[in-house]
Order: sequence, then C-alpha cells, then structure tokens
Amino acid sequence: MKTFVPKNDEQNWVVVDASGVPLGRLATLIASRIRGKHRPDFTPNMIQGDFVVVLNAAQVALTGGKLDGKVYTRYSGYQGGLKTETARQALAKHPERVIEHAVFGMLPKGRQGRAMHSRLKVYAGETHPHAAQKPQKVEVR
Repeated sequence: MKTFVPKNDEQNWVVVDASGVPLGRLATLIASRIRGKHRPDFTPNMIQGDFVVVLNAAQVALTGGKLDGKVYTRYSGYQGGLKTETARQALAKHPERVIEHAVFGMLPKGRQGRAMHSRLKVYAGETHPHAAQKPQKVEVR
C-alpha cells in the first residue's frame, strides 16, 4: 500500500492590500495562508503555506472603538517597566507591528509557529522588495 506524502517544495508568494480592510478579517486570511489551510493536501505537522506580503499596513481599518480601546502592552521585566500604547498610537508609530501581532496570535505556539513567522512580510506603504518572487494578488472579501 502506498501512502500519500504531501509535496513540500511548492512555496507561493502572495500580496495582500490592507487598505480599508478590517484587521481581524485580514489577520485570519493571512494566518490561514501562512499555515497552508487553503491547500487540499494540508497537513498540520508540516509547514507548507505561502509567503504573504502585506502592503499599506498603515491604512488597515479597526472597527468600533478599537482605535482607542485596544491596548497593546509589553513588560521590560523591571519594576515600573510596563509599557502600554493604544492601537491609534501603534498605527502611527509602527503599523507593521499591529498586523504582525494580530497574525502571530493566530499561528500555532511552539517551534513550528515560530518558524512560520518568517513567512510574513509587512510594509506600511505601497512598495515592497519581493518583485523577483512574482507574488500573486489576493483579494480580501
């Protein structure tokens, strides 16, 4: 009996335009593409997803009162070292991190999830240096 082994050599590049798209919808699409769940031969223990390039990260939409209500925190480890910033401040300073934070929370935790982090490339503007990979454009519904 022959067992089916999925091919792991096919790695596509995809471009997603984030302008005007709600953050959650964008993040779920990106996370499932990076994970490879769109493929018919999806295997949970193999990394067979696509490389995703996100453009216009500064124009991503946050619905409701999330611009001022959503708070990102990080802790330095020292007393009084808790830093907080709202989504509005984070989008103004570093819009790439807002999308990365949302997507990385949807990827698996552990060694495999950390290996998937390098498949996401986020840019605040319209240009990207990955034209040589001939990425295909994907629409977010």
